[in-house]
Amino acid sequence: MATINPGFATELKKYGALDFNKCYNCGNCTAVCSLSTGDNSFPREMIRFSVLGLEREIQKSTTPWLCYYCGECSATCPQQTDPGELMMSLRRYLTSKYDWTGLGAKLYTSKLWEFGTIAFLALVVLFLFVFFHGPMTNELTADGGVMLNTFAPWQQIEIGDLLMGGFLAFFLMSNIFNMYLKIIGSQKDLKIPFKLYFSEFWKLIVHFGTQREFSKCDTKLEQKKPALNTYWVVHWFLMSSYVIMFVMIVAFLGWFQTDNIYAWFHPQRILGYYATVGLTIGIVYFFVQRIKKSAQKSKHSHVTDWTFLVLLFLTTISGILVHVFRLNGMPQPTYYMYVFHLMALVPMLMIEVPFSKWSHLAYRPFAIYFNKIIVAAKKSK
Repeated sequence: MATINPGFATELKKYGALDFNKCYNCGNCTAVCSLSTGDNSFPREMIRFSVLGLEREIQKSTTPWLCYYCGECSATCPQQTDPGELMMSLRRYLTSKYDWTGLGAKLYTSKLWEFGTIAFLALVVLFLFVFFHGPMTNELTADGGVMLNTFAPWQQIEIGDLLMGGFLAFFLMSNIFNMYLKIIGSQKDLKIPFKLYFSEFWKLIVHFGTQREFSKCDTKLEQKKPALNTYWVVHWFLMSSYVIMFVMIVAFLGWFQTDNIYAWFHPQRILGYYATVGLTIGIVYFFVQRIKKSAQKSKHSHVTDWTFLVLLFLTTISGILVHVFRLNGMPQPTYYMYVFHLMALVPMLMIEVPFSKWSHLAYRPFAIYFNKIIVAAKKSK
């Protein structure tokens, strides 16, 4: 028997949902949505579940993750209930429910918790540097670069990176396991052959690496636009740049943070420039979109959307300045900017990867993977 939460609408509004109770089930959103099929009244089913307060039905569904928020359902809704924004709010809500610690819910629904956690982590980084930094020498290397590894030895920073990487991996993977229990574990009447976990696994890799479902968000509203989906391209560029940056600072810091100044065509600098350009383009694109509010998907912004962009901007611009100061032989500005860079980077990773926006990069392909397993299991019955 379904369990109804009468206060669900109030709770969901904390995650950014608008007045979806105005929906009178006309079915217009399903009619215009390119993802809707005969077996899936997309996104109307999630709207009805939300109106009725069927939390468990929502938590065991992969449907919110299959939506890429093209915005056509919201733009054509006669009641202006904004189904697309509801689906975005459900993704935030599900992110908090997959998180077994409860921290995700606090970060999404309380500005005090979100900004307080950011400030706390930034102050921890500052404290460590104030009391444990190396000599702030004004000496330069043979090729004129700043001796950054004297001030912040990469071996010590790497220990912190590995500890942070382990923290992020543990919480993100445990949250994904909780997601698995809610989705696959809820299929009580469906026997899932073990081989399906392997035969469908390649789809998880493909969807994570390409984010190709974004490119399929082709609506009647966008038919006059270029065939190339700009949103998907920018999103993929931003995602791949972030992954490269994350891998370099966590797994290859000794190679990335060096006092040697390599030629511009060296792989270390090419990867660094790729990540910098990708992050910069992504930040500018999404800042402009959210400020102009020209696209349906950008008309409403949750506070966490802005927090994510601001932290990403501070991390990127401070990283650029560290590089510029270092190349131009400016020791003191390099050291201070390096500290500021980590004061922005650490909170961004610690909050966004396991508990907030960046976790969607993992949840979405896993949701698609779980959905493929369920569909394949039903066909094999």
